[in-house]
Amino acid sequence: MKYSKATDYALHTMMFLAKKGSDSPTSVIELAELQNISPTYLSKILTKLVKDGLISAISGANGGYSLRRGWEEISVLDIIQAIEGKQSLFECYVHEDENCTIKHIMLNAEAKMDNILASTTLVDILKGNISQ
Repeated sequence: MKYSKATDYALHTMMFLAKKGSDSPTSVIELAELQNISPTYLSKILTKLVKDGLISAISGANGGYSLRRGWEEISVLDIIQAIEGKQSLFECYVHEDENCTIKHIMLNAEAKMDNILASTTLVDILKGNISQ
């Protein structure tokens, strides 16, 4: 299993915005330069984060992106799902009914991973409060 590069960039962007705080917006150019990626590519990622309500977009000459109010509650899972979607990682194509034992195992493992990601917030990462 592998998350896309977009998820990696989204997580790092959110961490940068969390470290900076929400006092002033950060331009897409600055965010792209920090990660050495194209502003056009990052704009597509930022659009998904705005659409999911994780960040705010401010237009104009001094515009950019900033974390929304209540950002302290944003989890790693929230960010991943904004980019990757909310669909399950595994789909059983052999048995289309509920009798697929392998699907039950995979969904159980995914639920445990989701619980860890959902319980880890941006604040936890900033403070180093992550379990290993």
